[in-house]
Amino acid sequence: MENLCLVVGLGNPGAEYAQTRHNAGFLLVERLAEQWRANWEMERKFQARVAKAEREGRRVLLVQPQTFMNLSGEAVGAMIGFYRVSPAQVLVVVDDADLPLGEIRLRPGGGSGGHHGLESVEQHLATREYPRLRIGIGRRDPAVREIIGHVLGKFGADEREPFAQVLAQAGEQIGCWLRAGIQKAMSQFNGPVRPQQKDKL
Repeated sequence: MENLCLVVGLGNPGAEYAQTRHNAGFLLVERLAEQWRANWEMERKFQARVAKAEREGRRVLLVQPQTFMNLSGEAVGAMIGFYRVSPAQVLVVVDDADLPLGEIRLRPGGGSGGHHGLESVEQHLATREYPRLRIGIGRRDPAVREIIGHVLGKFGADEREPFAQVLAQAGEQIGCWLRAGIQKAMSQFNGPVRPQQKDKL
């Protein structure tokens, strides 16, 4: 369906994961659903929560796979097969510990960077060529590779306001992607968050 886009936020279902850094993708699509007044429904055939909206002249499905992070591709693959959309029409939102908190990076394709959610999506789509928006969550110690505790931890008091600004800018970037395409969205929004960023066409 040419006019249909999927915005898939990756995360883990369940109250214990609700506000963790690893759920940055969930948090962004929840913010968009609230902004766009879109209601969530459980779509069991896709193993996903889905909220439907009309934005920028397009039909948009906001998606939260309920498979747990490492199996995210099962839900994404099922939805692509059902709706017959191309991978280029699917934007996947993930946390990224290699990006500092306060930065976002949209790309049209590429590797997983060791992110198990992206690995699963790549496996089920049989391609790396799908847009992904990485939301920086940083690291406590850049020298330490084992970061499970950090990733599955909740944002600290000093991180909440910067992260809220990140979500706001990432939401604007997704709007720009829908309206003007990925190159415009990348050039205008990638990098550190700029307070009160306004999208100009």
